[in-house]
Parts: sequence; structure tokens; C-alpha cells
Amino acid sequence: MDNFLFTIAQALSWARDELYSHNISDDGLYDSSAIDSKVLLSVCLQREVVYLHTWPEKLLNKLQMKLFKEYISQRSLGHPVAHIIGYRDFWSLRLKVSPTTLIPRPETEILVEIALNLNLTEHSKALDLGTGTGAIALALASENPNWLVTGLDKSSPAVTLAKDNALLHKLERVKFIQSDWFSAVEDRKFDLIVTNPPYIEDNNRYLQQGDVRFEPKSALTSGIDGLDDIRSIVSQSKHFLTDNGWLLIEHGYKQSRQVTDILRAHSFNQIRSERDLNGLPRVTMGCNAL
Repeated sequence: MDNFLFTIAQALSWARDELYSHNISDDGLYDSSAIDSKVLLSVCLQREVVYLHTWPEKLLNKLQMKLFKEYISQRSLGHPVAHIIGYRDFWSLRLKVSPTTLIPRPETEILVEIALNLNLTEHSKALDLGTGTGAIALALASENPNWLVTGLDKSSPAVTLAKDNALLHKLERVKFIQSDWFSAVEDRKFDLIVTNPPYIEDNNRYLQQGDVRFEPKSALTSGIDGLDDIRSIVSQSKHFLTDNGWLLIEHGYKQSRQVTDILRAHSFNQIRSERDLNGLPRVTMGCNAL
């Protein structure tokens, strides 16, 4: 690849082989070499992915080839695509990402969808616990201009990143604060609390696979059974919810029964679990009904 120019088709073929030889995949469950190659090449060319299919015979210039090779080299080492290109699309938003926060996942969009389908008032107050990039908070605010949305994270770099994303999408009305869960919330009440907290077991082998190797473990792990943070959140949430306010929790697909038991133990009502796009139980919710 160093000595001559490649067409788009040749570049993609080379990149797929390169990534495949390094056993690269998004989550350790399937090979994503073709998808990753297309995304990275489209960024190098500053074109949509469809362009690659339309003009496979187009030649890359030297600068494009150099950049593409650098991207594939980083991906071959396991660096997430989102970190390489600097962003991840979530809901209707393109969000800046960094190694200091969890990369927004498509399955988390179900959390936003469920929240939007609740029968909340036009001027509801919502809190996003562990906001990271600000993905959930900003998605909710983008769909509800009159909601008062707050996102919090104990990581200062995460709060800075979330504020940057709010500015990028002209959603400055969303407030982001640094807080270890509810520590800086004081006595405020919310109609909705949403959270995608750490929920992976400390010794889970998944942590040694795929993209998560390059993400902060503090945003992933939570004790021996992965439920320490969820227990803490549920035990405190009622103090910060209005009457008939809702708590929505994203969790691992094998944890819905345990999260249901935790919510029930703290007297939440109307408890139910919802499935993600893969048909797996991903979000469990409860109402602070009297």
C-alpha cells in the first residue's frame, strides 16, 4: 500500500484483511472488519458511506491513503472507531467522545424512547445520572424543548465534554454538574430520573475484549455482581423524585429480575422491564407512586 495508489474497492479489501487478521470486533461477539473499514474510509474521504459503493473505482490520493492507513493501524490495535474519528452518533445527535467517557451505545436509545413515551407534563424536570458524553440528557432535551434537563457525572472531564456537546447542538439550556450520583443535587425534585450506570461484574472477562478495553472501568464495573451502583441509586432516588415520578435504569440483559427485586424492596410501583432492539431485557423502571 505504500508504493502505489489504491481504489476505494482495493483500500476496503486491504483494510478488511488487515483488521480481520487482528481479530477486531466491536464487542467480541462478531467480526466488524468490513463495517469499520467503510466508516473509517468515509471519514478519510469526507463522504457518506454510500459514496464508497457508488464509486468503488475512485483512486485515493496520497494524503487520504496515509490517513486511512493510520486509522486502520489504530483500529488494528483495538482502539474504538469512535475514539479514532472523535465522535459517535446517538439518537439524532452527533456527539464528541473521548477516552474519559463511555462511548454511547445504540441499545441505550431504548432508554430515551421509553422516557419520551411516559405521560409526563410539558414542563417536566429530568435528571440523567452518570451522563458521560451527555447523550441521554441531550437526546431528551432535543425532543422536549420545555423540559428542564440536568445531567451529572462524577468525572470532571466528562462534564466538560457534555457541555461541549450541548454547545455543539445549541442545547445550552441543559445543565451539567459534577456530582458523585446525588451528592451535589441538594433538595431538588425530578419527575424523571434516567441512568445508564456501571453494571458489569468486576471480574467479567468481557472487560478484556473489544472496545471496552479502552474505556474507563469506572464507567463499566460495579462490584462482584455488577449491581452496587444500581443499589445505591435506587436507595436514594425516592428522595429526589416527585410523587408519581419515574426511575429508569439500563442494566445488563441478565439483570432484569435482580433490578426488579431492588426496586420492589424500595417500594417502587408499576415496575416493568423493556427489551432492546436485540430483544433482550435492557431497561427496568419503577414509579414513585403512593
